[in-house]
Amino acid sequence: MSLDALKAAVPDYARDLRRNLDAVVEHGGLSQQRLWGTVLACAIAARSARVLREVAPEAGARLSPEALTAAKSAAAVMAVNNVFHRTRHLLSDPAYGELRTGLRMTALGHPGVPKADVEFWSFAVSAINACGLCLDAHERALRRLEVDRETIQEGFKIAAVIQALATTLDAEAVMAGPGDA
Repeated sequence: MSLDALKAAVPDYARDLRRNLDAVVEHGGLSQQRLWGTVLACAIAARSARVLREVAPEAGARLSPEALTAAKSAAAVMAVNNVFHRTRHLLSDPAYGELRTGLRMTALGHPGVPKADVEFWSFAVSAINACGLCLDAHERALRRLEVDRETIQEGFKIAAVIQALATTLDAEAVMAGPGDA
């Protein structure tokens, strides 16, 4: 189980995904922790059992236990935050923005990894979940932590490629018929 297995499963009509996966994993210039935390958090956010099954062991082998937990926590927290804040943003009544949130979001209070990594993972998951408010908030936090735009763009490139892999491979499994998913 590996990224090689994912690339081998990509149909020829989507062959660019193979190159794009190589580009973001091998040539993105991120630290191993930031890269593999992002890949894992995005695989969780993409909701594809196939992609997650292939990515999780590889990420687990490359991340410390603290980083592995923090990346999974970032995906979980952003699953709540992205829906909540995207909905507040989409509602035409601005009064919802004044109401108390009332949801616990403390899992990342002391993640055991640098704040910039957690912000990066949260940013990438927010790209998959299409929450503009969260994207802006995490991008500003990353810029305050002196992360440059080129590096930040690597986060949404990873998100785009992992989401595209998930969409393509899940669609292929459905079209192949029962028992192949």
